[in-house]
Amino acid sequence: MSFEEERRQKKIQIEKILKEYMPPEAGYQKTVMQAMNYSLMAGGKRLRPMLMQETFILFRGSNPAILEPFMAAIEMIHTYSLVHDDLPAMDDDEYRRGRKTTHIVFGEATAILAGDGLLNYAFETAVKAFGEIKSEGTKETEEFKRVARAIEILSGKAGIYGMLGGQVVDVEEYQGNIDKDRLDFIYHLKTGALIEASMMIGAVLAGANEDEMGKIEEIASGIGLAFQIKDDILDVTASAETLGKPVHSDEKNEKTTYVNIMDVDHAGNEVVQISGKALRLFEELPYQNDYLKELITRLITREN
Repeated sequence: MSFEEERRQKKIQIEKILKEYMPPEAGYQKTVMQAMNYSLMAGGKRLRPMLMQETFILFRGSNPAILEPFMAAIEMIHTYSLVHDDLPAMDDDEYRRGRKTTHIVFGEATAILAGDGLLNYAFETAVKAFGEIKSEGTKETEEFKRVARAIEILSGKAGIYGMLGGQVVDVEEYQGNIDKDRLDFIYHLKTGALIEASMMIGAVLAGANEDEMGKIEEIASGIGLAFQIKDDILDVTASAETLGKPVHSDEKNEKTTYVNIMDVDHAGNEVVQISGKALRLFEELPYQNDYLKELITRLITREN
């Protein structure tokens, strides 16, 4: 089986998991559920749940039932961030993943509430992992600890010291030139934090030790930074049809990126160096997952 076919099948599996955890569209408040589900099922790479699942496999995880609620939860949190990013007060985009953004379809107020709903529902979903713990004495206690640690990681990486914190600094610097150190800070938090959460949660639920967790966090941090720099490059080199969203949006919004800090070629070199270090660290892990390694490589060399 080719890598792309395997990836397609894994994405189908992830979509199935997401549908199992989607809120039913019922009750007087069903409009917000409709907006949440519209946003969640708008397509995309499903990168974060896939990284989580593959890291769980990497560390020989044995109870995938406790993983699936977190796979759904991380995609809900990522989707809420996109819904809010697209709002007029933020990036003011009309297309996401090739179709109309949530605020264009449902209105700005409902889009704000749908983002809020996805964030809250993510944690309602994640705690369902406790119900999937096997009742087997010592192993049961250990799995309770792992799920609790996973929730701690999820909440920390999504909050003011993670993705949200990066978004705050990004908004504050929206129309000003910033230096590379501050831009790296934004990227490490705004993009990197959820990638770190994905891989760390996959590792901790599989039973990785603290040293292994530290190395996974460092690897994921590099992947996140390289991924975002590549996104900067694609914003000026790709077409809207290829990306499924508007191009040159960073220029439109007067945002500082790696491309206008250094230029496309130098930004590309940064991607190569940062991703190379992450892949070398990956090779040092006690286990290997060839699919995960190829996925990481392709994310950084992607053209869409």
